Amino acid sequence: MNHSKNLIKLLLCLLPLLPLYARAQEQKPIYNATLEGYKYPYDVKYFPVKVEGQSYKMAYMDVAPTKKVTNPQTVMLLHGKNFLGAYWAKTIAYLTAQGYRVIVPDQLGFGKSDKPAIYYNFHQMAYNTRQLLQQLGINQVAVVGHSMGGMVATRFALMYPEITTKLVLENPIGLEDYRLFVPFKTMDELYEVELKRTAEATREYHRTYYTAWAPAYDEWVEVTAAQFESPNYPQVAKAAALTYAMIYQQPVVYEFGQLKMPALVLVGKADRTIVGKGFIKDKAVVQAHGQYPELGRKTADAIPGAKLVELDNVGHIPHLEATAKFHKALLSFLQ
Repeated sequence: MNHSKNLIKLLLCLLPLLPLYARAQEQKPIYNATLEGYKYPYDVKYFPVKVEGQSYKMAYMDVAPTKKVTNPQTVMLLHGKNFLGAYWAKTIAYLTAQGYRVIVPDQLGFGKSDKPAIYYNFHQMAYNTRQLLQQLGINQVAVVGHSMGGMVATRFALMYPEITTKLVLENPIGLEDYRLFVPFKTMDELYEVELKRTAEATREYHRTYYTAWAPAYDEWVEVTAAQFESPNYPQVAKAAALTYAMIYQQPVVYEFGQLKMPALVLVGKADRTIVGKGFIKDKAVVQAHGQYPELGRKTADAIPGAKLVELDNVGHIPHLEATAKFHKALLSFLQ
């Protein structure tokens, strides 16, 4: 009898909390293909780009310096494949406080930009980015690329050396030719992989980016996972598959010697990223590749006059994991 009374009392106590629980469940965000409702750290604008006869929207942030300088220089920050311009927030704040104007585009297929089913290629991305800068009246820019953004930055610098004042490659991918050791996958296979992604698997993959997890990294998992339940997630998945194929099929590693501008290769030495690692069955092959201490040195040696900065106990994303060290190295190079 007493047990029943206690149970009733417990239920009565919990009853007022049910609406709060229900609202919490309802408030779990679901973002569409262009992340409507997800707020970036600075105002987002859109630039029209034409590809394959169609016009698409390319999102970008253009952040003015907060420190007055006589001739403010411009820095452009290029995101990685599994990220978006928003993850540069701290670096934008730091650079603008030093007197730099900062441009942060979301490439087509990423972030708040449109995600068309087109032939993605680094040349087109570089071209789109150059057109954006031209529209903004920018004719000189220091280019910083992280991960896949390093491949975009390299292609941009090769195509437009006359406007690229400096080049910074932060743990870039594409430092080796993945075609030589990662098994080929058809577009149908890649698309199926993307369609089957889960929040749990995404979190586990993101954990490999860092030497230790921090709550601040949750956002970059959650914003990705919030698209999985969207009715137009297949559109996101298709763009992800197409851009994986772009990385796999369009190496830049053979062209580093053609770069002419001052360059900085900044590497978190704990990084072991291999694009397509999950497709490799032979553990010995995995162990032989993605070795960023070696890859960083080889890349710096390949780029004429390049400077190498190595960060111990730092993984794939120094600007998130070792922000102060990254900013110090970046500013020293830019100045």
